[in-house]
Amino acid sequence: MPYLSRIHLNPLRPQAQRMLRNPQMLHAAVLGGLSRQPVTERVLWRLETPHQHQLAVLVLTQSKPSWEHLVEQAGWPSADEPQAMVRSYEPLLDQIQRGRTFAYRLKANPTSATKKPTRPSEAQARHLAGERPRGVRVAHRTLSDQLDWLVERLGRAGCTVPTDIVNGNEVPAVRATDRHRLRFHKTGRRTDTPAVNLESVTFDGLVQIEDPKLVRQALLDGVGSGKAYGFGLLTLAPPRAEER
Repeated sequence: MPYLSRIHLNPLRPQAQRMLRNPQMLHAAVLGGLSRQPVTERVLWRLETPHQHQLAVLVLTQSKPSWEHLVEQAGWPSADEPQAMVRSYEPLLDQIQRGRTFAYRLKANPTSATKKPTRPSEAQARHLAGERPRGVRVAHRTLSDQLDWLVERLGRAGCTVPTDIVNGNEVPAVRATDRHRLRFHKTGRRTDTPAVNLESVTFDGLVQIEDPKLVRQALLDGVGSGKAYGFGLLTLAPPRAEER
């Protein structure tokens, strides 16, 4: 049975600040919430910053987790309010029906595989020079390319995205926010190893369900690449009255 968790973090604590700088550290802490080690199930997570002084992690797991260690290391362990909430995901999955409309959020790393990148890195060039190369993953950096990627991926996931007319052109009705490049070293400190560079963008909007089976699969498996670094968790919620 899948579970969706929300864990509040204290952005003033040193460990929380280290996790903010390096998503690999936060990923390791998330995996530490599962009793079956090593972790073989699909785990998706997303860092949420609804307000300047608020920070939370959403985590989707296939087994029931425990978050005491994360609260102790990077949260408010002595607070009166619950710092970690765990809920069954089945009630939401049961609501996924053809024709229904949901509000969604997706923090994504929009990429595509190609055998002809415009400006390949040294590592990509070496890979493509080998026998039977499978192509390399390149990031979409412009907003138009990122929106095209989103519509195509949500289409694969069994959804359709409404459109708006802007300056006489039909465009996806999507809000793309917090667009930035995420750069870090896997070890958490500067070394001679190449840095990890990922394009990050958060999408918000509405989707209509066309294929419930595909939608449920996308919710559980995630969308796009970079899932170990906090990308790919697609969440749905009933639309607010002003969005309908």
